[in-house]
Amino acid sequence: MLPDPLPDPFKGFDPAQPVVVLPRHLAGPGQADLRTIWPFPFDDGWHLHPADEGMVFASSPCARLWTRFAPAPERRGKGTWTIGANRIPFGPRAWQITLDATTPAELLRDVHAELLDLYLEDRSSDQDPLFEDATAPHEVYTPLLARGWSHSVKTDGTQTFLAPERLGSVRHRYATTGSDGPIWRAWGGDPSEPHWQARFSFGAPTTLAAAFTASLVSTEPLQRTVQDVPFHTRRHLYAAPAAAKQPPTSPTPAPPTAAAPVGRTR
Repeated sequence: MLPDPLPDPFKGFDPAQPVVVLPRHLAGPGQADLRTIWPFPFDDGWHLHPADEGMVFASSPCARLWTRFAPAPERRGKGTWTIGANRIPFGPRAWQITLDATTPAELLRDVHAELLDLYLEDRSSDQDPLFEDATAPHEVYTPLLARGWSHSVKTDGTQTFLAPERLGSVRHRYATTGSDGPIWRAWGGDPSEPHWQARFSFGAPTTLAAAFTASLVSTEPLQRTVQDVPFHTRRHLYAAPAAAKQPPTSPTPAPPTAAAPVGRTR
């Protein structure tokens, strides 16, 4: 006999009802606002570069670090957030991180906050944490194991961490020989058609991947409206009515104003 289907946590809720939900990887994108996702001090040397068709760039004062939002509402991921770094200004790209625009906004915010911290550390250190990161890989996946994610290892040099309900995953390619794919890849939603994906290339600081997974499995609930939560995974959510109404989701993030630096999330 097949098990009874899980109850709909939003049964009887109005579509506009604000709710708080967990786990984060199934919450939906939420409020995509550059003013919160990019914590960079634009009044202290960081540059903002609006471009055509809604694309926006930000770059560091040293011109070695940049991040970009490129909307693509007609595509599944609704666009891409990209972070990149060059060892010399305007030189070849040393590493890159790409995240779908449908990635929960809180994860995007936490990665960019960690990026700013890493940049400030790089600027004041005789090391080079943007390119010679000393963070061990286990700092990325230990939080997953602590939250009940399963672990499997394959002979192709990859290990995979799967969410308890099997609707989220983080894959680590620990053997890099003969492949140019991402070192870390994460997704949330149905495995055949993930609602969002994130990829960290070879050379991307492990510190940033660790900030991403720490945010991914955080037990701090996310605020959404019922209509913003992906329908096909909502039966696997823990949900409760929110105390206050969430601002409406912006289809295209607004350019940020000057912002003060944000501390580390881990």
